[in-house]
Amino acid sequence: MITDPRVELASLAAQIAEHAERYHRDDAPTISDADYDALVRRNAELEAAYLDLVRFDSPANKVGSTAAAGFGKVVHSRPMLSLDNAFAAADVGEFVGRVRRFLRLPDDEPVTLTAEPKIDGLSISLMYRDGTLVSAATRGDGSVGEDVLANILTVADVPQRLPAEVARVVDVRGEIYMAKADFLALNVAQNAAGGRAFANPRNAAAGSLRQLDVAVTASRPLRFLAHGWGEISHLPADSQSGVMAAFASWGFPVSDRLRVCLTLDAALVVYDGIEHDRAVLPFDIDGVVYKVDRLDWQARLGQVARSPRWALAHKFPAERATTRLLAIDIQVGRTGQLTPVARLEAVGVGGVIVTNATLHNEDEIARKDVRVGDIVELQRAGDVIPQIIGPILDGAERPEAFVFPIICPACGSLAAREAGEVARRCTGGLICPAQRIERLRHFVGRRAFDIEGLGSERIELFVAEGLIVTPADIFKLAGHRGSLVARRGFDQLSVDKLLAAIDARRKITLDRFLFALGIRHVGETTARDLARAYLTYTAFLERVELALTIRAAAAAAVGESEDKARARTAQALATVFAVGGVGPEVAAAITDFFAEAHNRDLVENIIEQVVIGGMAVTTQASTVTGKTVVFTGSLETMSRDEARAQAERIGARVAASVSARTDLVVAGSGAGAKTAKAAALGITVINEAEWAAIVNPAVSD
Repeated sequence: MITDPRVELASLAAQIAEHAERYHRDDAPTISDADYDALVRRNAELEAAYLDLVRFDSPANKVGSTAAAGFGKVVHSRPMLSLDNAFAAADVGEFVGRVRRFLRLPDDEPVTLTAEPKIDGLSISLMYRDGTLVSAATRGDGSVGEDVLANILTVADVPQRLPAEVARVVDVRGEIYMAKADFLALNVAQNAAGGRAFANPRNAAAGSLRQLDVAVTASRPLRFLAHGWGEISHLPADSQSGVMAAFASWGFPVSDRLRVCLTLDAALVVYDGIEHDRAVLPFDIDGVVYKVDRLDWQARLGQVARSPRWALAHKFPAERATTRLLAIDIQVGRTGQLTPVARLEAVGVGGVIVTNATLHNEDEIARKDVRVGDIVELQRAGDVIPQIIGPILDGAERPEAFVFPIICPACGSLAAREAGEVARRCTGGLICPAQRIERLRHFVGRRAFDIEGLGSERIELFVAEGLIVTPADIFKLAGHRGSLVARRGFDQLSVDKLLAAIDARRKITLDRFLFALGIRHVGETTARDLARAYLTYTAFLERVELALTIRAAAAAAVGESEDKARARTAQALATVFAVGGVGPEVAAAITDFFAEAHNRDLVENIIEQVVIGGMAVTTQASTVTGKTVVFTGSLETMSRDEARAQAERIGARVAASVSARTDLVVAGSGAGAKTAKAAALGITVINEAEWAAIVNPAVSD
């Protein structure tokens, strides 16, 4: 557990920045809203207790995330702020008290609030000049957003022209969202077409709006709801409620649940009513927003770094229900991770019928002690996948505890768990049917065998028809030439080109071959390190055989937990390979892979079809020779491939993530979580110009 507040603040800054980018920029959150809010609250508590430790990159000073690549940038005329959160009625009372104290209001002066549902959508700014929509931008980082005007023009709810009497400049702000019914219909269509289903309506709306192909956006049922404004040359009213009424008269959709509340108690009654009706509303919400109604008071109250003082979001608690746990299924993902999924008796939670819930990993099952047959309590927090809280015990005899498998249910290979990790993974690799498609894509990828014309669609087709089961089958496709030509979408020319591309890759360097095998932790850099150290596959295999001997001897030891035994063995295996960049984790992963007889057979079958050549190594000495470098952000003067090549040319290793073993971080524009983590670890961060001076010192002299 982290006890040093300085270290914890650094960790929180990195975590919050990473999750903000996943939510706001990538539309792919990996934690619930409630968990994210808990991180933000903890950060605020620490900053309040240790004012001298507040960081320059404090999450309290940030809104959203950097704009995504692919869209133009729009600078907001006024910042698009976030809202402070409340989680209890007492927090709302404190908010009203702060307003009173700031404005020095007498006790008998009422603080009138507006209250409306907090819709869970994608924030948008719509700029009108002389009545014409001229700009549309996402929130971005609050100051700069993505230019999505072309996409917004396809949303029917958004007026493209306003009445003549409207102010000359109006920046209307609101949410792009997708109704629940439209979301469900979209996912049905996505599944029918073999596409990716969206996790929730918010992600669906954000992903649909952020399409470089406007036709895709036009085909999606997006809607808009106005809730505020930025720049405006002339206000049509002197109150929040009055301006929103004017917006409605101009043709903007405005919430029909917006209420003017003369007292705090009245506002809380509105909150209770909206929470009660949450399940039947046509769109997802996660709370109620209160705003001071008088605009002159809003102007006096102003804002803090990222939030207005005159508004507050009162969040809903997680929605809960009870049901019976019918089974725990183990799913094997495309990367081999074994994930337990709870199968439940159908139960309604917040208007959604739930039959499955996540159990995350085997430690979570043990910690919560949930067993098949239990009555369990579950919740939907932030409208993400339901989570089981735990069993409801009534004193009756319970079923036996669930035993997590150590054998992959998909292929029968060992399911290993690395020391310090919670995930258990199948070591079957290319032989595992659950991983087959993903592994084959990797095998033929640009940095592996680089077989042109054998993309995802063709791989999936050939696997479905049984033409490709293992990678070696790729090199036997020439034997199916006649049947390939007869397939729809193929002709003689395309088949000849594909087979020629395959033949052109029958010779491969050792580093590419090792990378193509998809061994866990063996990325491009590690594969190059191994190839440079051993030069031939035969020499590499000799080291593997020695590692297998050590592993077999270690397996005979008794009296240790699985985690301890693997950690001790991994340390021993690392000494076998003795290659820079190959630590205990990598050594254990390589040994696990070759410990499976079917993996060794599979590799031998590939070798029968290809020739593994050596690797030419030419490097020049530099100040970063032997050091580990991480590139992050948008590089403007070079591509990622060029940056990697430069680093390797001067003897550096390139890693994908920042860790204690990182020596240098090169940050392009928009760099976020990785630079924050580097700062927390005391790692040097430089820009592209400084990197160029290292790569070409003569030029910079």
